[in-house]
Amino acid sequence: MVRLLLWVALIAAAVYFFKRMGKKPEPRKGAQPPEAVAAPMVRCAHCGVHLPRDRALSLQQQWYCTQAHLEQGPGSRDR
Repeated sequence: MVRLLLWVALIAAAVYFFKRMGKKPEPRKGAQPPEAVAAPMVRCAHCGVHLPRDRALSLQQQWYCTQAHLEQGPGSRDR
């Protein structure tokens, strides 16, 4: 009788694992794709470096990376 119960348990475990292997992993609820998490980037009008918009300084629809670059104004466009 114990052998029969052991075989039933073994077969049930094998069926359970085979079913789990065939399924694709479900995405977690509430998790957002990486694109939605990334901050929009802007380019410094003086030096051209890219930085997150929430860390940039703006003046007259132009973005700057530091206060010094904001005070110096736009740089040359030959870069």
